[in-house]
Amino acid sequence: MTRVVELVEHAPAVSVALPDEVGRAVAALRIADAVPDTHSPGRWSLRAGSKVGAVTLAVPGGGDPFTLRIVPKVPIGRLFFLLGYSLDPAGAWRDGEVDVAEHEDLLSALAHAVERQMDRALRQGLLQGYRVTEETSLVVRGRIREAEQIRRRFGAALPVEVTYDEFTTDIAENRILRAAVERLLRLPGVPRDVRRRLLHQRARLADVTVLVRGRTVPEWRPSRLNARYHQALRLALAVLEDASPEHGPGGLRIEGFLFDMNKLFEDFVTIALREALRGSGHLARLQDAHHLDEADAIRMKPDFVLYGPDSTPCAVADAKYKAEKPSGFPEADLYQMLAYCTALGLRDGHLVYAKGNAGHAAHRVRHAGIVLHQHALDLDQDPAGLLADVAEVAALMVGGPRV
Repeated sequence: MTRVVELVEHAPAVSVALPDEVGRAVAALRIADAVPDTHSPGRWSLRAGSKVGAVTLAVPGGGDPFTLRIVPKVPIGRLFFLLGYSLDPAGAWRDGEVDVAEHEDLLSALAHAVERQMDRALRQGLLQGYRVTEETSLVVRGRIREAEQIRRRFGAALPVEVTYDEFTTDIAENRILRAAVERLLRLPGVPRDVRRRLLHQRARLADVTVLVRGRTVPEWRPSRLNARYHQALRLALAVLEDASPEHGPGGLRIEGFLFDMNKLFEDFVTIALREALRGSGHLARLQDAHHLDEADAIRMKPDFVLYGPDSTPCAVADAKYKAEKPSGFPEADLYQMLAYCTALGLRDGHLVYAKGNAGHAAHRVRHAGIVLHQHALDLDQDPAGLLADVAEVAALMVGGPRV
């Protein structure tokens, strides 16, 4: 019998009866904030941060598995819009082509979306391509690997070490889709009907090599030939890249999936700003490395730096997905943005938050001539309104009014 504890993202802590090894694993892996209750042995205080999703921890040597489900504050449909736009701003599925509203939790919605996109990609059959194959053969095919032949065969004529290009379905694109299916089938809480459809997709990919768990995911390049796979591959990679650890402290077995809302919001804001400024004559760079000091000893990486036609920085922005304090925005963010503006020689800096007390606030720094702008995006509004708000921030970055 699996025990299920549900937390809400950034909600107050709750006291839960947990085995100590599970509590320590939750804390060590930073799934949520976990602190032992000093007044009640065997209980832990759990508080969810910005990670959302579900993980199941199996205690070694027996004992009921424990599932921790963390619910996002953002509606599931809106979360998938943020994800879809970040992965592919022109993608159709982000605008509702895949309906996830019927699913109550993130994991089932994700599994449903991946399966639907995969079904669309594979309707015309599996994509084929050339793959470099190296093998030992009794027949010369392709090119002989002379160094390997000498090293391994000591002058023998047969067998032959050869390499050749094989036209096959066992290519990187199909391997990624197969890996995502295998991952989702191992996760707890996938609805029965979605699991059945995933098994059907796995049968379609039966001749594709299963990736070894823990190995690097193969690379793929978007092209005209694999265009029908693009959306499915981007979503599949999201599954593989955001997967939680599979082993925890003390040999605990962990299966699950977690999204970091900090990263998701940052990706959405920076991609949306870049798209809003497309065609403006400016160049946007994400996570561009700079230095605070003249000796280049203190490194800094703003989320978004905009360069003018002369290749000099003209605007900087940072995305902050965090709960706003009742008294206003966190002051540490202002100090960080001030450092960015000073080092880059800019008069304006922009902080973009997920919701807040007001849509826009601006602060002129004493004796510096620098204005720090704070913007708040309401994630509860529809996608069109959200993108319109981002466009307003973009317009301000390229020459809007100063305070």
